[in-house]
Amino acid sequence: MNKAIELRGKLFFLFVSTIIFILYVTGTSPVEYISPPRLQEPPKVCPVRTAEDTITPLNNTDHFLVSAFMDQRVKGFDLRIISIFKKNSTKPLYCLFCCAGQLSNTIPTNILQHTENFGYPFVTADIMCQIPQNCNATHVTLQTKPERVKALDQLWLPIRNQKIKGNEEKKLQFNFTVCISNMFGGINNVLQFVQSLEMYRLLGVDRVVIYNTSCGPELDLLLKSYNRTGFLEIVPWPIDLFLSPSWGWLYSLSGGDVHYFGQLATLNECVYRSMDRSRYVLLNDIDEIIMPYQHNNLTSLMNTLQQQHPKTGVFLIENHIFPKTVFEPSKRFHLPKWDKVPGVNILEHIYREDPDRTKYHPHKLIVQPRLVEHVSVHDVLKAFGTTYKVPPDVCRIIHVRGSLRGKLDAKELNKDTRLWDFNEKLIPNVDKALERAGLLRSEPVLQGLETPTDHLF
Repeated sequence: MNKAIELRGKLFFLFVSTIIFILYVTGTSPVEYISPPRLQEPPKVCPVRTAEDTITPLNNTDHFLVSAFMDQRVKGFDLRIISIFKKNSTKPLYCLFCCAGQLSNTIPTNILQHTENFGYPFVTADIMCQIPQNCNATHVTLQTKPERVKALDQLWLPIRNQKIKGNEEKKLQFNFTVCISNMFGGINNVLQFVQSLEMYRLLGVDRVVIYNTSCGPELDLLLKSYNRTGFLEIVPWPIDLFLSPSWGWLYSLSGGDVHYFGQLATLNECVYRSMDRSRYVLLNDIDEIIMPYQHNNLTSLMNTLQQQHPKTGVFLIENHIFPKTVFEPSKRFHLPKWDKVPGVNILEHIYREDPDRTKYHPHKLIVQPRLVEHVSVHDVLKAFGTTYKVPPDVCRIIHVRGSLRGKLDAKELNKDTRLWDFNEKLIPNVDKALERAGLLRSEPVLQGLETPTDHLF
């Protein structure tokens, strides 16, 4: 009996000692905290692949997508996708939105083909869609069936011109943007290009956007140089990889799939690209300058026109040809330092043709982008404001190119030296731009010798 009692006492003592030892060790040793495993967020299902190019083929169709823009000016729609459509092959399309990483349901679209395409099989079209409620849409894709397909099979377009709540009336970044619709065929008209850009800079243009399919090597250097300064935005436009583009404006004369390398699509894309950034957009070609004749700059011109015509969103500017084959005889602005720069020197061409007003005479455009919906080359097809033809004595286009009225000499033309009013600033600015691009070497001044002055005036 005594032995049993003694054994129980020893076991109790051993148990108590063990408890005390454990408490001592745990109280004096550092505790390693092991955090519970984090719950992994569900992987985003969109966008898996974002369209990187400016022309995106649409699966299972003959159509091509260009850009998607938020646009709530048309009742019942929130989104506009600029596209190139093959006529007579349209079928129902459905928008699929990426809503903060999650797929929406499919939404039926409304397809608006532009009314002008000059007879070509492919036409510029807008695909209109409504964004679902409670969808913070960042990207959109299109499909030909109402059932959702796998996100992995889709190329998603980022939605531009997003409206930020509380910041709808943000200050515009630019006053004037020039949209140069197309550059193709290895064009290398460097001198005229740089003169036009520097002339626009003097007139108050903040930014130039150009759509580039191909250009010559010297012009490519110039474009990259301007792009580095931020003044020029280059949009790659490889339309010839997808379609057979026309070199002319009319299908019956030129053939091909699409008008003038997709000019109508690029003009409209540029308007929407500029809509939330620029107060005015000028739509013209690289060999054209929209020139005010009664004002020193575009700001003064447009302030006057807008006061006189407050509801106007489209201003038509008449085209005037300055034949590049007729030269100013004194050669005052034939500058030897530009001889090796390829292209036309517009300062040498000051004789202007009278338009033949018995025929259609084209205009180019200055628009308020928020007041237009569809634009063409020489007019606006759909607008929210009115249109005004600006008298040529107020503003006209200086268009240095081949003559429209046959071979005329200086006596049969009108002398127009408006460009010369800017020569003191224009010439040194052109020189700086050419030097920056490595296309003009600055002339060294030799010690003890005067700088050559045979090219000065």
